[in-house]
Amino acid sequence: MGAIGPWQIIIILVIALLLFGGGGRISSMMGDFAKGIKSFRKGLQEDDEKALSDPSDSAVDVTPAKDDAKSGTNAD
Repeated sequence: MGAIGPWQIIIILVIALLLFGGGGRISSMMGDFAKGIKSFRKGLQEDDEKALSDPSDSAVDVTPAKDDAKSGTNAD
């Protein structure tokens, strides 16, 4: 019952042919999808390399500046 028979193999091969071969519209879409994944991964690697090469950009001073108006004194 758990074995793969000849009909299941034929169905899998037909689906694979439709998705990746035959020069049809679906195969070109799958090729574009693969290119998109590759460019996304390349972009992630470039971001990681940039963060490792220049750590000064990642450190930001967020200390609020002292302001006389917020200290409670009124100069009026």
